[in-house]
Amino acid sequence: MTLSKLFSKAAARAASTSAAAQTTKAAGDISSVFPSLRPDYQPEPLPPRFGDLKRRLFEKNEKALTESWKRLLPSLEEEVEKIRTKGSDIIPSVDYADVVSGTISEATMKEIRHRGTVVIRNVIPREKALDYKQRIRDYIAANKERVKAFPAESPAVYELYWTPSQAEARAHPNMLNTQRFLQRLWHSSDPKTKLSTSNPLTYSDRLRIRDPGDAKFALGPHVDGGSLERWEDAEYSSVYTKILEGNWEQYDAWDAKHRLNAKMDLYNGAGACSMLRFFQGWMSMSDTAPGEGSLHVCPMIVHSTAYTILRPFFDVNSQQPKLDATFPGSVPGACQEYNPVTHPELELETTMVSVPTVEPGDFVAWHCDMLHSVDKEHRGKSDSSVLYIPATPLCDMNIDYLLKQRQAAIDYSPPWDFPGAGGPGEFGFKGAMDWSALDAEGQRALGLGNKPWEITDDMSEGEKEAVQSANKACFGL
Repeated sequence: MTLSKLFSKAAARAASTSAAAQTTKAAGDISSVFPSLRPDYQPEPLPPRFGDLKRRLFEKNEKALTESWKRLLPSLEEEVEKIRTKGSDIIPSVDYADVVSGTISEATMKEIRHRGTVVIRNVIPREKALDYKQRIRDYIAANKERVKAFPAESPAVYELYWTPSQAEARAHPNMLNTQRFLQRLWHSSDPKTKLSTSNPLTYSDRLRIRDPGDAKFALGPHVDGGSLERWEDAEYSSVYTKILEGNWEQYDAWDAKHRLNAKMDLYNGAGACSMLRFFQGWMSMSDTAPGEGSLHVCPMIVHSTAYTILRPFFDVNSQQPKLDATFPGSVPGACQEYNPVTHPELELETTMVSVPTVEPGDFVAWHCDMLHSVDKEHRGKSDSSVLYIPATPLCDMNIDYLLKQRQAAIDYSPPWDFPGAGGPGEFGFKGAMDWSALDAEGQRALGLGNKPWEITDDMSEGEKEAVQSANKACFGL
């Protein structure tokens, strides 16, 4: 099949026009995303308007917020103790076979929602996952003069997005089923919300092959999706209405209503994600145990989110309101970062637990508001390797990005969220991906092909409208 058939003229015009209107991001690597990777970086004081913002938010519900903070701290201590007792075992694990058969117990589903994270075993067959890694190594070797990575002298995270292994893994039927399962943990409190959780879209991200002994790719605890935007953008802050009203216990971390129009990037951040990721995730291509260059998460999604949102309003020493212009760990254009000084009650040394041992083909997913980090040092004896693959549902925001990303795929250029977007990227690389090799569902998830998303009777009116809009934008239907 030719590219012209994969990519209709109408859709090509829409994507090309949309992409051309974007400002490309400077070339670079993942170190531009995280202040914690630049130890010499000192954040500048925030402008006084952030003090005004804090006072406006606080004074709406002053008494309720103060009482809420007082209730949160002892409840947080209880969660910390549970995590201290169980460690990595507190993270739920399920098998892919049970995902597709629908046999995961309600108790396990409740625990996944409570913890905000899950390990799904055997999503991709082990040998297939190992083959992905070997083919990536071959791709890197064949194009080594042009491949960029961080750190430059001992690469761990590669600025590669379109290797055949990445494309095939994202489009694998098992991966799409896994994303559907994860996305259906979400809902909207408004049935008119234009959202389809049953139709996953592809978000093209980097890959990691971290060798033993590496101590430079040491991401500290952070949450993606912006930082100051959570308070500053009216729609984004509406996600956390219950917390900001002083009722953190009633906060629903799985309600998508306000997230679909939230502005998560007000400062053109280097690491900003233009698609709504319900879950971030990666698929393992190695046998990796705790301490071997793996992921750490803080598995208490409601408590950690409530603490994040309330923390700027209170002094952690006096526990009294503090209405200055500081938002601890928040830097314009960066992710939200955490450490024992800025967020002491989280007890990060205890609560940032490693995911359990994973094998090639296992998939790890964590809620988009979850604190996560990476082992400071890889103390294992073999590589720690993953493909970053999130769960991104069908909605207007994500379709807008999909059109730009689709053009980037055709051009083998870095996607629009990443360093060097719009540049040459992997164009002309040996062993480049042949997009016609993907099956119809894999192509559709990337906005390619000519197979529209289906509209079924059991869909809400909002979901039907979302799918109709997507079919028109991607396929001209």
